[in-house]
Amino acid sequence: MGTADKSKPAWNSLTMTKVKVCGLTREVDALLAAELGAAAAGFIFWQGSPRYVTPVAARAIVDMLPPDIAAIGVFVDASVQHVTDVAQAAGLSAVQLHGKETVELCRHIPYRVIKAVPIRDRTNLAAALDVPRDITVLLDAHDPLQKGGTGRTIDWNVAATVAARRRVFLSGGLTPANVAKAVETVRPYAVDVASGVEASPGVKDEGRLRAFFEAVDQMRV
Repeated sequence: MGTADKSKPAWNSLTMTKVKVCGLTREVDALLAAELGAAAAGFIFWQGSPRYVTPVAARAIVDMLPPDIAAIGVFVDASVQHVTDVAQAAGLSAVQLHGKETVELCRHIPYRVIKAVPIRDRTNLAAALDVPRDITVLLDAHDPLQKGGTGRTIDWNVAATVAARRRVFLSGGLTPANVAKAVETVRPYAVDVASGVEASPGVKDEGRLRAFFEAVDQMRV
């Protein structure tokens, strides 16, 4: 039941570190991210987030994006039916689960799945490595309330251990000032940014967004 027109988004390529811009709420920000080379656009469908968007609002943005950009929806402890319904309505090509979702639940979602794993220290290594390989892992700061978008970095050395053994999205406190070092240290498949390029929650800052992509581009060899 996926979306056929986005079956092969840009982040399938393995040639360079990808960028996912998350927490999008405005068309202008999404279009700028696309212009700068984003491989994925993230939309948050958890109502506890200040970056929450409705499926209808997200769909209006998704329909304006180039077809090679993956539209990824973020959910927290939602049912399979809810995730599927929202993904269809918003035109998503993948879903990101940021709660306590089980592998069994992931298996029942008819979309590509990215599972967020909070990283505090090396004790979280097993949790990240034990996720089945067909489910992409996103490494983020631990916060039981905000569920992402905290602006806090994680232990990049721990993240590097995970990234050396499986595909990962690196998140957590990435900014134009530190993302080059993060990429150099971790060598992630993709980096995921939200608060680090914002003027306020859900509103991206053009200068910071451009600077973030410039910093990532330095590391693309």
